[in-house]
This record gives sequence, structure tokens and C-alpha cells, in this order.
Amino acid sequence: MADRTNPHPGAAGRAPTADQPSSVRNVVLVGHSGSGKTTLVEALALATGATTRAGRVEDGGTISDHDEIEHRQHRSVQLSLVPVEWNGIKINLLDAPGYADFVGELRAGLRAADAALFVVSAADGVDGATRMVWEECAAVRMPRAVVVTHLEAARADFDEMLRVCREVFGGDNPEAVLPLYLPAYGAPGGDGQSPVTGLLGLLSQRVFDYSSGERLERDPDDDQAALIADARDRLIEGIIAESEDESLMDRYLGGEALDMKTLVTDLERAVARGTFHPVLGAAPAANGARQGLGTVELLELITGGFPTPPEGRLPEVTTPNGRPRPALTCDPQGPLAAEVIKTTSDPYVGRISLVRVFSGTLRPDQTVHVSGHGLATRGHEDHDVDERLGTLSSPFGKQQRAVAKCVAGDICTVAKLTRAETGDTLSDKDDPLLVEPWEMPDPLLPVAIEAHSKADEDKLSQGLARLVAEDPTMRLEQNQDTHQVVLWCLGEAHVDVLLDRLRSRYGVQVDTVPHRVSLRETFGARAGGRGRHVKQSGGHGQYAICEIEVEPLPGGGGFEFVDKVVGGAVPRQFIPSVEKGVRAQLARGVAAGYPVVDVRVTLLDGKAHSVDSSDAAFQTAGALALREAAAGTVIHMLEPVAEVGVLVPDEYVGPVMSDLSGRRGRVLGTEPATPGRTLVRAEVPEIEISRYAVDLRSLSHGTGRFRRAYARHEPMPPQLAVRVRETAAER
Repeated sequence: MADRTNPHPGAAGRAPTADQPSSVRNVVLVGHSGSGKTTLVEALALATGATTRAGRVEDGGTISDHDEIEHRQHRSVQLSLVPVEWNGIKINLLDAPGYADFVGELRAGLRAADAALFVVSAADGVDGATRMVWEECAAVRMPRAVVVTHLEAARADFDEMLRVCREVFGGDNPEAVLPLYLPAYGAPGGDGQSPVTGLLGLLSQRVFDYSSGERLERDPDDDQAALIADARDRLIEGIIAESEDESLMDRYLGGEALDMKTLVTDLERAVARGTFHPVLGAAPAANGARQGLGTVELLELITGGFPTPPEGRLPEVTTPNGRPRPALTCDPQGPLAAEVIKTTSDPYVGRISLVRVFSGTLRPDQTVHVSGHGLATRGHEDHDVDERLGTLSSPFGKQQRAVAKCVAGDICTVAKLTRAETGDTLSDKDDPLLVEPWEMPDPLLPVAIEAHSKADEDKLSQGLARLVAEDPTMRLEQNQDTHQVVLWCLGEAHVDVLLDRLRSRYGVQVDTVPHRVSLRETFGARAGGRGRHVKQSGGHGQYAICEIEVEPLPGGGGFEFVDKVVGGAVPRQFIPSVEKGVRAQLARGVAAGYPVVDVRVTLLDGKAHSVDSSDAAFQTAGALALREAAAGTVIHMLEPVAEVGVLVPDEYVGPVMSDLSGRRGRVLGTEPATPGRTLVRAEVPEIEISRYAVDLRSLSHGTGRFRRAYARHEPMPPQLAVRVRETAAER
């Protein structure tokens, strides 16, 4: 942050290392898809000497080409780590996907990082999803800075983007979002556009000129000096407002010239506390230059202004059985507590785990305890097991460069942890711990799948187990009512990636089929039925007759079986057989193949044979009696109704309520949530919200969220019930 002109970057081909937590910075890059995050990471790697050409490592691969799915889909779909070194500080750059379907990868990046760089495009602006992530970071006081990219674009307008950032990110205090540098422009070209040639340092009052391909420092001309003076006064006032030295403002207003060192120190402290958010501009290197515009300034901000891991927030820990433990400290000599932030599979290496170490030190061939708890509802089994670590490495594109250790505060990859999954804790085998899991979004888009062939069916369960291990934002459901395998995902792009991984990584081809909700059936009125199962085919025969009465119960009444047989018409040993047969038929359904609920079945009479009656015969008779009773009355189809809470900005409340009503929903009310946002509560049939995760994103321009919870089953409208029966008959 002190505007150094001769930094000492790291060397290409060597894995950056850290011997102590204070020499590490963990930074996640946040921004919408296309904002330039990956390009910025590549520019920073080039500026630090980690690469020899823009975006390329020594073996000829690119920094970001480690996933073939990203090439096929032309977008970043997973969190990637690029470690670089600057002035003896190891910087772990975590490049998070910007597309909303991969917010789980973003949350993992936020967990692993101690600070965030919000990357916004000068040509495109700030989207609603980026604003929501900013608010999440603000809630936990995570240090943040803003990088404005695409300054070279024809539609770029730094001043307008600065105004938007102050309005969107500043909230009630826009003076906490201010630039440290302003763009310097050259003479207009043939297209009338003035190219960005450098940066005007507001604190140093110097010009950093990149027009020659190298960063050169000079004095500003008169026009530049005037721009610097006006913006510098506002910046100094913003820094003083966040300073812990209450005398600074009086000294400044009294005309005292505050020295540069004091201002920089107070600025760095305010950034580290998460109360001041500097804005910088950046553009990629041109004409083969090593340093892209703004890269040196950004690296100085990261190393000087962002907190070290000991200054960051550490998660809470317990024992695996839930007993409290003392709070962690970021101490390499402390008890081992690390977390698997991400899991991937390599066809040659096997499973690779990206691990953030919060306490202690990881070493190769060390035996650790792996604890995984709390994700059983998403298909992850709870487990506690000891595993031996393989090689520790530092990733860089397709390369994995071995490291001797990973100290508290650092991030590394671990090969061949066969049981560890994303979100699991690694700790000492003699002192097992469990790190509090980070908040992950609920997958709310269901996709039913079937194996494409018998060969695929044999491999499907193993492929799905690997998907679950990699991606905690996916939920795997084996629906017992519909007998479907359902992947619950975050959106359509998430679905595409999961199916692509099944096919390309694990060799499993699947077909998507219409998702069916768990409907129910019930009797609309009292009805009676007689079940007669009499067969004589030589030898031992079958004989069972029973008469029942079925009556509906109130919603949620379940099933009742009443015995009113008198005179031993049905022998006592066969009465449970009748009930068993009735229950089996209830489970199979009587109209469209869905379970029957909320009925009372009364056994009234029957007949038996001293030789030919049996348990199986009376089970069959009970089932036949129920089917006959159903044929003589109205059967209602019951559909599940979900309690839905939709959180949207105030301007979308009207459209959301109208949309819910169009889905046969009952809006229960609205209530203010956070400033500028409203929670809409409603009850909606689940069949109407299968794709609501996609539709709400479109309706609210990516700013809406919703949750759903099962409320009850209710009668389906007759016209829809007829359609369900017709579909069931065809199936």
C-alpha cells in the first residue's frame, strides 16, 4: 500500500511456502460471471513471477484449465486456488465461480479466506447476487476491497462505477467506500476513446504510468494534480473517520499536514477491521508486459491491509460427540484442526482434498482423525475414522507442487484421503475435533434420473457416492414413495455439471425423467367391501372371506384398524393377517398407485375353512376387500403442500405475490426482514414449485431466495386429480 516501485516477486516454478501464520494472506475473489476474476488472478500471478506468460505456468498449461468441464461449458464451475508470493508473503488467491448455481463453491471460498476482493466490471455494473454476498460478509465483518476491472473496455466508466459501488456497498456510510487510486488517461485514439495508461496515487500524489509496459513513477501534471487534490481530501477524511486516534480530525481541520505513514497505518487498520473498503482499478497486461495496470497496487493492499490468519475469525470446535472445546488459536504448535474445503477427483491421482488449516501443522504421512457430521440429510453419512495423509502439495493449474508442511492459517491439497469429504474435519487422532460447518445453500431444484443401460445401473451408486463426497450443496434422495433417484440441485447449470461429471469422470450415463411428487390417496366417504379368496386346484386349497368397512379420518389421522368380528367368524389368528393385507394394499394405493392415508378400516365379518384357510389367504382377502370398497366410493388425491418463505428486495414483492397466487398458493402475509428486503410467507402445492428455484431467480434478477418445508397433504383439485390418474394408468 506504500506505492513501492521495485517489489521482489516470487519465482516461477517454485511453490510459495509459509513457515508462520503471519506470512500468509487468504483472499477470495467474488463477483458475477464475466467480471474478470480469473483474468485478474492470472494478472496477479504474472506480476508476482509465478507465471512466465499471461495465464500460463511453466509446463505450458494455463492457471485455470484444470477442469475439462469448465472448457466444455465455457464458465468457471468450481473454486480454484492459486498461491503466489509477494515481498515474502504467501498469498492464497481463491477464485470463486460467479454463476449463481455454484454459490456453494463461493461459500467454501469465504470459509477458507480471511478477506474478500469484490471484482466488478466497469462496463457491466454490480448485480444483485454480488450485493447479497457483500451483505453476508458485512454481517461477519469480513475485510473487503473492491477492484474495478475492464477499464480498457469501450463502455467502461470508472467514475460511474465508483458511484454505484459507494451506493450499493456503502449503505448508510458511503464514505467508507473510496478509491485509493484514480485512472490516468492518455490522448484519445482514432475511435475517440482515451485509453487508461496508469493510476493516480491519492496518498502518494504520484502517477504510476503503465503505458510503456512497465510500471514507472512520475510527478502528476497540472490537470492530474487537480484531480488528485480533490479526491485526496475526501479519502483522508474517510480514513480519519475510521481512525482510532480521535485527535487526527482536529489536527487535520486545523490545517496540519498529516504524514503519509500515519495515514497508511490507519488505512490498513481500518481495512483489516472491515470498516473501510478501498476501491482500485485494474486492467490486464498488454503488449507482453509483466505487470498489468493496478496489479502492484493490489498486491500491496493485500499484503499490507488485509488481515493475517491470526487476526481473522476462526470457527468454533467441539468434540465429535458434541462436547464443547476451548476456542481455537491460529498456532502452528496448537492442536490440529483443519477442514476439507473442497473435494475433487483426478483420473490419475484419485481423490484430492483442498484443506484449510486453522490450528496446528499438517505434515505428509501423518495419521489424522477424519470427522464428518451434520450432513446426513444430504446423503453424507456421519463418520469417524483415522486416515493416513498422502503427499501435501500446493496447486497451480494442473501442477501439484509438493510441500513439506502446511502451518496454521495456510491452505494446501492432500492426496488420497479416501474417506474425507467436503466439510469434514481433520484433527489429531488422539484428540479428535469437529469444526462447526459453514452455512451452505439448500438445493431446491429436483431432477429425477435413471440409468441409461444395465451397465450404467451397475456403476450408478458408486458414481453418485463420489458426487455426494465432492459437492455438499447437492442432496441425493432415494424416494420411497415414487421409487425415483432424485438429485436436488441449486439450478440448471448445477444439474448440467453434475450429469457431466457422472458421464465424463465416472463413466455413468443417465437419463433425466419427470420428477414426481409424493402424492397420497384417501377415501372421500364411508364404503364397504368384501374380499373373497377361494381356490381349489387339487391338494391344499386357499379359503378366506372378510367384510370390512372403510371410513375417512381427519387430515393427519393416519391409519386405524378396528376388529368387530363376533362369534369367531374370522379365527383370532387370522385377524392380524387381514390387517397386514389391508396395510399392504394401502401402501400400493387403490386409484393411481399412491399410498392411502387417513382411514379407519373395521373388520366386520368373514368366513374361514378348517383346512384351507391360511395367513396368506386372509392377507389376500383383506387386500381385495379394500379394493372393492375403493371401487364403490370417491377417492381423493392428496398433494403435498409446502410452507414457503421468499426473501426478496422490496421492489419485487408484488410480482412474487402475484406469481405465488398463480401457482395455487395462499399468501399468508409479509414482514420486513433486513433493510430493503421483505419476507413473503405462503403455502403452495409442491407440484407447483418444482422449478421455483429457477423461476424465482428470473423473476427477481438473481436477488431472491426462498426456503420450503413440508406442511401437510391436501385434496388436489378434481381436474388435476383426473390427469394424475390418467398419467398413472399410462405408466
